[in-house]
Amino acid sequence: MKTTVYIATSIDGFIARKNGDIDWLPSGEDVEGEEDYGYQEFIDSVDALVMGRNTYELALSFDSWPYGAKAVFVLSSRKVDIPSDIARTVEALCAPPQEVVHRLSERGFKHLYIDGGKTIQGFLREGLIQQLIITKVPILIGTGIPLFSSLPHDVKLHHLETRQFENGLVQSKYEVIGNAP
Repeated sequence: MKTTVYIATSIDGFIARKNGDIDWLPSGEDVEGEEDYGYQEFIDSVDALVMGRNTYELALSFDSWPYGAKAVFVLSSRKVDIPSDIARTVEALCAPPQEVVHRLSERGFKHLYIDGGKTIQGFLREGLIQQLIITKVPILIGTGIPLFSSLPHDVKLHHLETRQFENGLVQSKYEVIGNAP
């Protein structure tokens, strides 16, 4: 099973403000031709998304459901309200990362998009992330929700490529090559 993180951070490493707001992120219209920063190509490569409850609730607040008919698994220990218009593709799970990967693999999924700060951190701690695609947005927000937290050991990465966009965003792709104790 391949698991990939595709996420944007501020230069100071935050994925959202403390209140979860992402108003500092640029929209696709910020560059002529409505740049999507490789998102469509990436989303087309994954079978399903695994996200935390906060990320799911943020996605619900958008004008439209951003994942179309893609399977979405929401990790939560509490009941998750799933609107009827997305109930065919969204499912709640309450399981640790290792079990999530096992269950979804058994169901035939091959490539998971892991999203949401705590979810990414949990999968990374357990050595379950194979690839990181991180887009740095040229802004300092000073405080917020960090992408990374403490780890029990170093996580070695191999740089695969870096792209720069007209509006100053810099996107780097890394392969996770090992978790060193």
